Amino acid sequence: MKRTQTTKALAAKSQAELKTELAALLKEQFGLRMQAATQQLTNTEKLKQVRRNIARARTFIHQKAGQA
Repeated sequence: MKRTQTTKALAAKSQAELKTELAALLKEQFGLRMQAATQQLTNTEKLKQVRRNIARARTFIHQKAGQA
């Protein structure tokens, strides 16, 4: 499977760093959802990217938890 730079960067992080990254992504997603609700969001593709990055971060957290 091909790994992008984002995926490689997430894979290199520790579990604690991944959790802080996840928290930041969730805050960003909330802000984007609020912008979308108030018709202020211009780049709707950003919501999709953030949602997928959240899934990636959660996947790596679960993988690292299984290894420990």
